Amino acid sequence: MNAMPKVLVVDSGERAPDGALSVELAGMGYASVTTPFEAADDVLALIPSPAAVVLQMPRHADWSERKRFLDLARRLRKNLAESGTPVIITGGVNGAATMLQNELSVRAVAAPDL
Repeated sequence: MNAMPKVLVVDSGERAPDGALSVELAGMGYASVTTPFEAADDVLALIPSPAAVVLQMPRHADWSERKRFLDLARRLRKNLAESGTPVIITGGVNGAATMLQNELSVRAVAAPDL
């Protein structure tokens, strides 16, 4: 499993069984770690070079929670810009895997041949 690209999924900590992004990611060949918002920085420090970070904002988040996720996304994009790690915000499971797949496919196509 160490050879699999890893994706960090940050959520509010409230997880519904039908809201697991990890199943979709595994089907795409990614290992994932899901962590609540408050532990995101600590968990990110343990994953040396994630393939992506997905911020899974609750669908019915109020303005303060949305702002919290948007602020984290802004900070992570700045901190991860040099490595080219995409930071994706989603409002639920639907579409998150597709956005991630599209983002990583574009990066793979644009990467120079080694």
